[in-house]
Amino acid sequence: MDYIFQPCRALPAAARKPGQQARFMKQYRDHYFLKAKRENYPARSVYKLKELDAKFRLLRKGQKVLDLGAAPGSWSLDAAEKIGPHGLVLACDLQAVDTVFPPQVVFIQEDVFNRSADFEARLDALGPFDAVLSDMAPRTTGIRCTDQARSLELAEEALALACLRLKKGGNFVVKIFMGPDVQSLLTAMRKRFASVTSFKPKSSRSESKETFLVGIDFQKSTPD
Repeated sequence: MDYIFQPCRALPAAARKPGQQARFMKQYRDHYFLKAKRENYPARSVYKLKELDAKFRLLRKGQKVLDLGAAPGSWSLDAAEKIGPHGLVLACDLQAVDTVFPPQVVFIQEDVFNRSADFEARLDALGPFDAVLSDMAPRTTGIRCTDQARSLELAEEALALACLRLKKGGNFVVKIFMGPDVQSLLTAMRKRFASVTSFKPKSSRSESKETFLVGIDFQKSTPD
């Protein structure tokens, strides 16, 4: 019998006993892990992008997409499916990947904070992009304020790169660990996009501080 995940019936985290919480989290992980395995994705994070795209209509046939923090490749694979063989995904991550990508995906092992001349040349040759996606996340320490600060730093760098490489009217998605300093990122995004929305996919854990900020309709120049 197929396993059926029913998140709406789960107890809130605060109402679950430690043993119940462990069982719930194992059940939650198993659902998305097994679903990704059945559908040939390297990670269950792909379902977050699917929800984002269903909500905001980010990806269309023939687009060019820049995927930051792409490892292990699930977002790039999903984006490649949406844009089709005449589109392009330029994916990068600090980590190497062994995922087999379709021809419309170009993967480069790269540090977005210290971009090489070769990567900048690729950006020049392949851009500008219709969408910039960032699923970058820091190595977590377990210290909430530290993890939030590091996440904000990654998100700000992703925004800076998006502002350099997006087409007018393009879209931007960035992962962020919510904290008191996120307002500065929202303010910066609102200066460059016609609309900015925060969105937490159902496939994210309810206990997680992770959310996504979505900027729609990039404006090449900032308003006065």
